[in-house]
Amino acid sequence: MTATPPHRTTAAYFLQAAASFALAAIALTIGIAYLPVSAWMRAFLAVGVLYVITSAFTLAKVVRDRQEEGAITSRVDQARLEKLLAEHDPFKVENI
Repeated sequence: MTATPPHRTTAAYFLQAAASFALAAIALTIGIAYLPVSAWMRAFLAVGVLYVITSAFTLAKVVRDRQEEGAITSRVDQARLEKLLAEHDPFKVENI
């Protein structure tokens, strides 16, 4: 029984995700810049956007770290099970 390797993303998928993020951030920045409100209101919205972006990155990192931790724990448990199964001999006679 071998563990399947983790799925890797392709370069095209990474490029699409990065371009989508950049386009959304630029469009939102332009939208805030052209709002018919005072500079203080624009600054407040800009800080809000930066907070949302940084918290989204933090959330993505936490989710990734939890998935990696679960994968490591699962691999350790699998190795322990394989060791126990390899050491177990059902035909071995115990001398008492």
